[in-house]
Amino acid sequence: MIRLAHVRDLIHSLALGGDFLRQNGRVSEEPASFNKRTVLSDSLAVAIPVGTYGAAFGAASIAAGFSILQTCLLSLLLFSGASQFAVVGVMASGGSALSAIATGSLLGFRNGLYGLKMAPLLELKGFRRVIGAQLTIDESTGVAISQEARGDDAARFGFWATGIGVYFFWNLFTLLGALGAGAIGDPAAWGLDAVVPAAFLGLLWPRLVDNITLALAISAALLALLLVPILPAGVPIIATALLAVIFGSRTK
Repeated sequence: MIRLAHVRDLIHSLALGGDFLRQNGRVSEEPASFNKRTVLSDSLAVAIPVGTYGAAFGAASIAAGFSILQTCLLSLLLFSGASQFAVVGVMASGGSALSAIATGSLLGFRNGLYGLKMAPLLELKGFRRVIGAQLTIDESTGVAISQEARGDDAARFGFWATGIGVYFFWNLFTLLGALGAGAIGDPAAWGLDAVVPAAFLGLLWPRLVDNITLALAISAALLALLLVPILPAGVPIIATALLAVIFGSRTK
């Protein structure tokens, strides 16, 4: 618990330091208009359980024939869970490197959509955009959006805290999973396969505030269920994102 507290404090400090990544390059001296501990708590509630799923990737990657170094580099550089699983899955089934890259890139398309949402909020330039892009994932975007009612500063803080948190824990548990690949067994037996959907359900539920958002959520869930048996993993999620765009354009 003491070590976890140190990690929490480190992520809190890094998230606070994330203000230097904003366009103005400095932390505002004005008092905060939101409770940083509350937002940090929301961020860690997502970052820690989602990050532990990195152990499943580490084990799966080793089982697919990747080395520990290759496994860790995939998490450090690619840092996109669905794309990483797709890469090792394609390679494990005998596919070519080109097929693995194409599949991973297709699944990473959704991150570009998240970037369109986050760019006006973060207002990053130069190398700062590279760091922001690396941390623009499902979880950081979801937490940032869930903090919008508390203001832009809260949303930005949620983005950085969650992005940094997931990056830290995902890479830590990737290494642990790779080292202990033989001992972890089936990741589903530990319930790790339910971590990501459970985290997103927790983020989604408070936002179902009217009939439109409720209808969109139900439609997206049904569409995903219909597409899962016939499309590669991850593609149904992209389809639901497009469904959200259609809903949004019709309600304006």
